[in-house]
Amino acid sequence: MSTHLGLHDSPPYRDGYLSIGNFDGVHLGHRAILSKLVDKARAAQTSSTVLTFDPHPIQLLRPEYLPPKLTTLEEKAELIHRCGVDHVVVYPTDHSLLELEPESFFKQIVLNHFQARGMVEGPNFYFGKNRAGTTETLQQLCFEHQMSLEIVSPTLLGEVMVSSSEIRSNLKQGHVALAASQLGRPYAISGVVIRGDERGRMLGFPTANLGEVETQIPKPGVYAAIARIGGDSWKAAINIGPNPTFGIVVQKIEAHLLDFEGDLYGQKIRLDLIERVRDVKSFETVEELKQQVRKDIEQVQKMAN
Repeated sequence: MSTHLGLHDSPPYRDGYLSIGNFDGVHLGHRAILSKLVDKARAAQTSSTVLTFDPHPIQLLRPEYLPPKLTTLEEKAELIHRCGVDHVVVYPTDHSLLELEPESFFKQIVLNHFQARGMVEGPNFYFGKNRAGTTETLQQLCFEHQMSLEIVSPTLLGEVMVSSSEIRSNLKQGHVALAASQLGRPYAISGVVIRGDERGRMLGFPTANLGEVETQIPKPGVYAAIARIGGDSWKAAINIGPNPTFGIVVQKIEAHLLDFEGDLYGQKIRLDLIERVRDVKSFETVEELKQQVRKDIEQVQKMAN
């Protein structure tokens, strides 16, 4: 399994099966596509490849509408490989690519570069300039060039189609458990531990303050989570948002790792969010805050199993 940055001459993934898309989050709908892609490639005894883009095309075309990421590029590639995909190709998005009409995109990318034997896509696949190419366009082009094409049906949870935008909406509302059901795993935020004001330590509940977070941050509140550092993990109470009790309005991500002792400054930490415990509140006294934190920790002990 390998990840390739850009399109290069004589790549190892030619004459295989190809799927193209952003795949942000690598959710259950994406995984259905990737499973079919891998199955087809293995049956034909050839390779499976995903072509994705970085940055997101919207960042170049309409940056004001750029959605927050659910996964970093590295996380996305790792999750795609975990589905059994042989190659992930990351195209550094540029305006020359975005100006290609659908037929030109198909000929230059799919036919000439990848020399694809077949393709697998989802029902909402668009390609080419102004997203003018649809699944019907792709079907016609594949037919003309004697390539196989499978359009995978949407993945539904109840009556709702699983999609990256649906997951973003749930995170915005704090519904991390619902987002997890659509992702097929807990939603995670990762960052580097930075120095804070150490107020949690003075209260008896030391926290790790996260910086350099690249992905969507859920609605402010207290969350139950599993904190992962290297190969180790701890239950954790996470506070996302301001700290109104002390008049702090800056949005922060603070993690109190249960039963942890040690120095985390400068280390990378991943927080798998399990459930939302409560809203951010302002307390009249520090003692009331400490009592609430104790209750939060009891909740986390129950939820983060």
